Amino acid sequence: MKKSAIVIGSGFSGLSAAASLAQKGYAVTVVEKNDHPGGRARVFRAQGFTFDMGPSWYWMPEIFEQWFQSFGSSVKEHYDLKRLDPSYQVIFSEADRWNLPASMDALQALFERIELGAGAKLDRFLAEAKFKYDLGMADLVRGPALSWFEYTRPRVLKGLLSTTVFRSLRDHVADSFSDPRLRMLLEFPVLFLGAAPARTPALYSLMNYADMALGTWYPMGGMGRIIDGMVGVAKEYGVDFLMGSPVNRILVEGGEAVGVQVCGTTLRADVVIASADYHHVDNDLLSSKERNYSEGYWNERVMAPSSLLFYFGANKRLDGLEHHNLFFDRSLDQHVHEIYTDPQWPSKPLMYVCAPSITDPSVAPDGHENLFVLIPIAAGLTDTPEVRERYRTQVLDRLSVRCGTDVAQHLVYERSYCINDFKTDYNAFRGNAYGLANTLRQTAVLRPSMKNRHVRGLYYTGQLTVPGPGVPPSLISGQVVAELIVKEQAPIPQRA
Repeated sequence: MKKSAIVIGSGFSGLSAAASLAQKGYAVTVVEKNDHPGGRARVFRAQGFTFDMGPSWYWMPEIFEQWFQSFGSSVKEHYDLKRLDPSYQVIFSEADRWNLPASMDALQALFERIELGAGAKLDRFLAEAKFKYDLGMADLVRGPALSWFEYTRPRVLKGLLSTTVFRSLRDHVADSFSDPRLRMLLEFPVLFLGAAPARTPALYSLMNYADMALGTWYPMGGMGRIIDGMVGVAKEYGVDFLMGSPVNRILVEGGEAVGVQVCGTTLRADVVIASADYHHVDNDLLSSKERNYSEGYWNERVMAPSSLLFYFGANKRLDGLEHHNLFFDRSLDQHVHEIYTDPQWPSKPLMYVCAPSITDPSVAPDGHENLFVLIPIAAGLTDTPEVRERYRTQVLDRLSVRCGTDVAQHLVYERSYCINDFKTDYNAFRGNAYGLANTLRQTAVLRPSMKNRHVRGLYYTGQLTVPGPGVPPSLISGQVVAELIVKEQAPIPQRA
């Protein structure tokens, strides 16, 4: 008989797990508390604008291609992918701005202009980063990380021992480059992993290879097109979706997960996969004796940041911006200190501004600009309207200087989103946006487990378990948990 599975949550990891299990012969139902699929990658539309609510960077394009190809499809069947050039703009001050070229030759030339010899050093740095990337994507992130023995294969051990892995990324970068701007440029990608460069293993210089060699891309129509494509694939394999259906309880009988309770209705299944917030699942959907981790455990975790987000619609095109813009005109170290060491609202925040309408006219009315602004903040801060308004003023002032016009006077739409919204919409622990930080002590086996230790048939996927935060890791997480389930359950004939 066909086995059944329930997936809680329809973010990237949940959709990936659902489609993968359906392909392997399971009858799969996705249960989602919100009205639209996508989790943090949901989309909303207002006054002719299309806003991606969360992820806006498209890196590691081969991971998306491999995912769709595993279902006999391809990226181009679902959306048009465009490589951005420049990849992004970095603003150190109004007098010091860099456009990062997509061409590797042009990028090396830029490094060389900034620091004598840095062009050749970049080549060597990225060669090592490529080695780590290939090792990481082929071996390190493709297992469930249930035991350190998964990492004792000769190829993996040889790879780990032959490159810089366990030093901090900050020290690794400093070995090659002196200019503080170059260092900041090479440190910033790990912010996507939710950890400070000084606490992130040098293994993650692989992110520099993803950034500079593989490039920054954009799916025309917005990041929501990826979700649309994944939902389409899942439905082709028979996955059912229940939207607007929050799970109240995971049902456990005889130490085994047998389904979920949704709004008073019982849905039964052979396995349950939680792609919702791990802490929420453990603490709110299970009894105390069924939880994988105590509240004390969670309180000791290093959380990735939350975010203060602004969605702005302007009634004119704005000068001075690229598709992606990094405002590094403040101290990175101070901002990081105020996220991790002494959590507080940042005194002089860095910020990121995305203007997708520069690349894609479909996301804004004609002659208008679509702006997405993100300020990383510590998880767990007190989120109030007064705080949001204070940072709104700062953001618009800085944007106005960059664009040479009073941006606030041209806004025809605006919305903010912060810690309280992450908690309400995603049950996010402490209102986090990126999950659990990828520090050395929270990597691989040291991350929350994909399997519940007390309840058979209950599994976890997503950014709070392995391999970690980010869109490509979430896609992989869903595939890995599906493979683990099939391996541990009775064999099922796969659908062609």
